[in-house]
Amino acid sequence: MLIDEMIVTPIALIDPPLLNAAGLHAPYALRVIVELHTDNGLYGLGEVPGGQDVAEALTAVRSVVIGSDPFHYNVLHRAIGAKVVQADGPRGDFPWDLRIVTLVRSAVEVACLDLIGKQTERPLVDLLGGKFRDSVPFSAYLFYKYEGAGGALGFGVDKNANGWSAARQAAALDPAGVVAQTKAMVDAFGFQSIKLKGGVFSPDQEVAAMFALRDAFGADVPLRLDPNALWSVETAIKAGRQLDGVLEYYEDPVRGQQAMADVRRAVKLPLATNMCTTSFADMPGSLTLGSEDIILSDHHAWGGVMASVHLAKMCEVFGRGLSMHSNSHAGISLAAMVHLAAAVPNLTYACDTHYPWQSEDVIVGGQIQIKDGAVKVPDKPGLGVELDRAELARLHKQYVDSGLTRRDDAVEMKKVDPTWAFKPTRW
Repeated sequence: MLIDEMIVTPIALIDPPLLNAAGLHAPYALRVIVELHTDNGLYGLGEVPGGQDVAEALTAVRSVVIGSDPFHYNVLHRAIGAKVVQADGPRGDFPWDLRIVTLVRSAVEVACLDLIGKQTERPLVDLLGGKFRDSVPFSAYLFYKYEGAGGALGFGVDKNANGWSAARQAAALDPAGVVAQTKAMVDAFGFQSIKLKGGVFSPDQEVAAMFALRDAFGADVPLRLDPNALWSVETAIKAGRQLDGVLEYYEDPVRGQQAMADVRRAVKLPLATNMCTTSFADMPGSLTLGSEDIILSDHHAWGGVMASVHLAKMCEVFGRGLSMHSNSHAGISLAAMVHLAAAVPNLTYACDTHYPWQSEDVIVGGQIQIKDGAVKVPDKPGLGVELDRAELARLHKQYVDSGLTRRDDAVEMKKVDPTWAFKPTRW
């Protein structure tokens, strides 16, 4: 089995106006879909965040991918690093990851694993050593947001919507709005833990939202707060002490390993990260400083599924808890996340997912079902999902028509507040 074609397709998924530390989500979230076709008639799928830059980088590696054996993805890993012109730099200040080589490697590796699973007629989880769990729990992922559904609807609202569809369009700008959003999401998907994306309003307001969630859902429901590294050490310590006994974990309240270590020593809450420890090169600093208790893995940002398995082993050895980071993704990414989480025994915290915020997908049958806050591990070969080519074409046209080529939440935020500017530390 050899790869004889590689197809790279950027797409745009409708995305509501969700607020975060870097501004406001655009009406569309950008993803890139990779297809690897083989000489025996199979195809494998990969998906990563990004627009034009990621699509161009993936296209640039076609010459080293075509003709390769998908079983030899370690060789491809090295070849991609030599071929991509834009070398990976630091993780950066923004909530999303811009490390191009890492994203390219991840997309190709997942597509290779999908092919291997189809060739051997085994689900991807079996290629990782088999299932430790039959379904993977996820956490409700809440956002402060403006009114609107995103995409072609802009900031408009369908007045006939109800349930989660209505909540997905409603504004949530205060604790009461956050609680209402959560109730609708929990009712629709059965989530049993809750995370709020902070770094948007004053720390006092976001702390108040966490207390409101505890009052609404009870002390037994795990709560998480993620200020996206926008707070000073002093502010984070003050808020962390207020939230002692309220949060399951405190995610990236400050920027950088040293600052995280300073907060970790001053509060009793476990600290989690997907911003200060985001690569294997960061692990020595993490272990020396003690910057976090829990690492949020992400196969897109750590270089693939197998790299994430290696990360899990390091976390087990060095006493780090493990969860999983998310972004605005489609079903190919969700399937890969589920297989990975099912295979890793020490991934014991519910994973993150933006998936309920998305309303479109590129897989046959539409969106993957989330029931009782969990996703059942697919049992079909490979990822267990197939490409809906009509939807792929429509979502690619939506990408072209949107005029967006990369994510930039500051642009959208300035449409609402022309004076707004990103600050690495805001409070």
